[in-house]
Amino acid sequence: MVNNVVIAQISDSHLFADCDGLHHQANVYQNLVNVLTDIKKQSMIDVIVFTGDLTQDHSDESYQLFVKAFQVCGITKPVYFVAGNHDEPALLSHYLSQAPFKQDKIIETAHWQVVLLESKSATPAGVFSKAQANIAQSKIKPMKSQLLLMHHHAVDAGFFIDQHGLENKADFQQFLNQHRTIKAIGCGHIHQALTLPVLLSERTINLYTCPATSIQFDMNSTTVKSNGQPPGYRIYTLAENQEVTSKVVFV
Repeated sequence: MVNNVVIAQISDSHLFADCDGLHHQANVYQNLVNVLTDIKKQSMIDVIVFTGDLTQDHSDESYQLFVKAFQVCGITKPVYFVAGNHDEPALLSHYLSQAPFKQDKIIETAHWQVVLLESKSATPAGVFSKAQANIAQSKIKPMKSQLLLMHHHAVDAGFFIDQHGLENKADFQQFLNQHRTIKAIGCGHIHQALTLPVLLSERTINLYTCPATSIQFDMNSTTVKSNGQPPGYRIYTLAENQEVTSKVVFV
C-alpha cells in the first residue's frame, strides 16, 4: 500500500472583528467556514496548513474569529501556520496556541518534510531573510524530499500583486539551487490558483499558488478586485516515491 501524505493548504481569510464583515462584498467568515466544512469531509487529508493573511482589520477579534471557525467546523486534524503581510506574528502565536493548532514550522513524515517559511517583512512585500535560510538549512534532511510553504510568491504571477511579491527572489533561488531535494513550493498572497515554473540553474520546480478563502483577485485589474470566483483551497499529495501532485478545490 502506498503511504501518501495529504496536505490541505488554506490562505488569505482576511477576517474582520465581526462575522458579518464584508471584504469586497464577500462574507469572508462564512467563506472560511464553507472551506473548512468541505475539508472536514475529505477523510484523506492528514494536515492543514494556513499560509497567512488571517486578518483584514488587524483586530484581536479577527484572530479569535479564525479560531472559532475551526471549532464550529469540528476540525481536529493538526493545523500549522505562517504569517502573512497583514498578520501580527505575536497575535498568531497567542491565539493559535491550542489544539488543533501547531506552532512547529516543520512537518516530518517517513519520506517528506513540509517546511514552513516566514516571509513577512516591514512592507506588504516579502523577504526571504538570512535567518530563515539558516533555519531551513538546519532542518532540511537530504535523504528526504521537501515541500516549502510560505505566504509570498517567489516568481511573478503577471498582475498587480507582483509589486508585493518576494523582494529578494535571487537569494531564494540560490537557496533552492543548493537543495536539490526540494520538490515544490506553495504560497498564498496572490488570491489565485496558479502553477508557476521556478527556473533554476539545473532544474525547474513548480510554485503552486493557493486560492483564497476570502476572494479571488481579478488578474485583469490594476488594483484589488474580486473576479467572482468562490472560495477555495489546495490539496497536495506527497507520495512515498517522493513525487508531489496538487489540485485545487473551490466550494
